[in-house]
Amino acid sequence: MLYYAVVFFVIALIAAVFGFGGIAAGAAGIAKILFFGFLIVAVVTLLISLARR
Repeated sequence: MLYYAVVFFVIALIAAVFGFGGIAAGAAGIAKILFFGFLIVAVVTLLISLARR
C-alpha cells in the first residue's frame, strides 16, 4: 500500500511539472488516502501484535 502511495505521489509531481493540475491534484489525493490507509493498518497491526504478548 505504501508503494502505491509513493507511485501516485511521483505521478502527481511529474504531472505538476508538466502543468497538468487536475491530474496532479487527483493523484495527490489518491496518494494521501493510500498513505493514511497504510498508517491505520500499520498502527492496528502494531497494537494487535502488542496485545498478543
